[in-house]
Amino acid sequence: MLAAASYMEMLMVICFGISWPINIVKAWKARSTKGISLLFYSFILLGYLCALAGKCLLIAYHAPAPWYETVRWYVMFFYVINTLMVAGGIAIYFRNRSLEAGERARAAASRR
Repeated sequence: MLAAASYMEMLMVICFGISWPINIVKAWKARSTKGISLLFYSFILLGYLCALAGKCLLIAYHAPAPWYETVRWYVMFFYVINTLMVAGGIAIYFRNRSLEAGERARAAASRR
């Protein structure tokens, strides 16, 4: 039963994970922060970090048993991948914000 629960958790994380690369590519190409919520990204990142912290607490609770007997490695793997993708999305947000600021500065300079 524990394995089935882990598989369901993994499938949930994979389903979320499918959307992140699509979102990242779209944001990179758009070169704009329009339609992107930094607060949303921050809460998603916090959620993934809390999930990873929960897994680490579970591992610590079951010590000295090996970590791979306590949690499923493939679930942890997808949490880490998704966390990195969300962090990448946040980095792209700041990149796009910087690009927009540069465009506004160039537009203001050309009006003078």
